[in-house]
Amino acid sequence: MAGNIKINKALLPLSWIYGLAVGLRNKLFDWKLLPAEEFSVPVICIGNITVGGTGKTPHTEYLIRLLLPEYKIAVLSRGYKRKTSGYILADEQSSCASIGDEPYQMFRKFPEIIVAVDSNRRRGIRNLLALPEEIRPEVILLDDAFQHRYVKPSLSILLTDSNRLIYEDKLLPAGRLREPAKNKSRAEILIVTKCPEDLKPIHYRVTGKALDLYPYQSLFFTSFRYGNLIPVFNSGESTANSAAGKSLQSIQSGKSRVLLVSGIASPQHLIDELHRYAPVMEVLSFPDHHHFSIEDLKKIKQTFDRMQGDNKLIVTTEKDAVRLLDFPEMDELLKKSLYYLPVEVVFNLDEAPLFNQKIETHVRSIKANSILA
Repeated sequence: MAGNIKINKALLPLSWIYGLAVGLRNKLFDWKLLPAEEFSVPVICIGNITVGGTGKTPHTEYLIRLLLPEYKIAVLSRGYKRKTSGYILADEQSSCASIGDEPYQMFRKFPEIIVAVDSNRRRGIRNLLALPEEIRPEVILLDDAFQHRYVKPSLSILLTDSNRLIYEDKLLPAGRLREPAKNKSRAEILIVTKCPEDLKPIHYRVTGKALDLYPYQSLFFTSFRYGNLIPVFNSGESTANSAAGKSLQSIQSGKSRVLLVSGIASPQHLIDELHRYAPVMEVLSFPDHHHFSIEDLKKIKQTFDRMQGDNKLIVTTEKDAVRLLDFPEMDELLKKSLYYLPVEVVFNLDEAPLFNQKIETHVRSIKANSILA
């Protein structure tokens, strides 16, 4: 199922040294020489052991949608590439610069939840649990915290991209693993993400066998489902309203030309999806979590202006869209032509009910234990 994974064999000696350092750190936690703190509320970690995108934000949003009807939810992230430090609770004055693009995306998308950022997850959780009782979270979702072992989650969910499965990869810097694949043992749930729609049953079996999970671990497979294209500059309409905008099929029927602007770690899945509807497409790729500049906007406009025809549009990701909102002075033509493509997680093999049940049962059990304690 995975593609040809590029391993820089010349860097394998450095990967060995890196592995010794990571292994020693993990042993210090295993031997309890470094402290790992547990909390009385359900703390669910959504993370990976690779650098690059595995779909953490869409999976976190899936958990928000699942739990929000019944519980008060908080999402705690480090706020990668934000221009601030310390603990920050998101509010109406927050921006990508202050809390990071992914937390800001979730804050805009789910106004009912609490979003906070802090590189010190223990401090962040303590601050969340010190909030007034009427808003104090009942469930905390830790975004990208699998390596943050100073917190011991009540449940860990580990994601691995189907295009770069952890058992075929190598440690940094030769590969993209942050720690050895065997450390997947810390997760109770593993999810193979970004699976193609035409995945054959044998691929599920081969991948499951190769992952070599323990009996206490559960394995799931997910794919991405893209929604309608939503205007980025939408005059304050809710970003959760994906019924608005235009469908991908309308691009195909209108023979639209598309300029894709992306600043994500792994854009290939999105490129392949858009190519199904827009055979004529330009792509501008920026680094992951890229802070767009005025020069970047000029480059986008120049590329867009060069594209022939009147029926053309700019498509970006939801994460990039919240960063582009920092430029209200953007050219009006670009504003009118700029759309983002929302994405949601779909569980394969009709296993969404089983996954949902595991999460809901876990949350209920932790809450029941905290009441009895």
